[in-house]
Amino acid sequence: MKKLTLAAALVAATFCATPALAGADGKIEIKLLATGVLPDGKIDRINVAAPAVATALGTTPGTVADDNVVPTLAIEYYMSPTVSIETICCFTQHHVTGTGSIAGANIANHVLILPATVTFKLHADLGPIKPYVGAGPSMFFYFDEKPGTVPVSLGATSLKMDNKLGFAVQAGFDVPVSNSGMGISFDAKKYFMKTTTHFYAGTTEVLSTDHKLDPWVLSGGVYFRF
Repeated sequence: MKKLTLAAALVAATFCATPALAGADGKIEIKLLATGVLPDGKIDRINVAAPAVATALGTTPGTVADDNVVPTLAIEYYMSPTVSIETICCFTQHHVTGTGSIAGANIANHVLILPATVTFKLHADLGPIKPYVGAGPSMFFYFDEKPGTVPVSLGATSLKMDNKLGFAVQAGFDVPVSNSGMGISFDAKKYFMKTTTHFYAGTTEVLSTDHKLDPWVLSGGVYFRF
């Protein structure tokens, strides 16, 4: 962690010291992106498990969410040629499957996530390529999540996932393709997120687990700056 922190500080210092060239340098940049959401999560802790559920979970339960590709809108405001703030808007839907002692089990369906994210970015200008790094807070909001066939077979009737605050880091680069402010953009974000799941049978909680999500989010597309 110390090495990563030192590396990030050195990159930030380099970016702040690099002058930005003039050109299509408007204050607002809008990005239209195709985004791959690649979850990298696991069960961190089991909080509540009814006896029948605990037996079904076995000794080494785990989960994995499927990948998804979605359209994304990003809006960025440049406070200076080297400093900006960016927010993104997209919805991504996932299904959750068991691993380990519950390998292949259908755990959750139709988990719709809104990853509300704001990052502060530092930019450099390397001629035709304009790289950047960034970091900031994120909140994942969960909608319409449903228990999978295995929890339903054990009596679960509903599923709730907690919205929690996390953190994201990013790096990428923009490449202008015209003098009018149009270009292409490539971006990679790593999220550090947790959530708690609650499976209910009626009003009784029969299973609750803490999860680390920590997805990679990779994007590419076009931008328009004005």
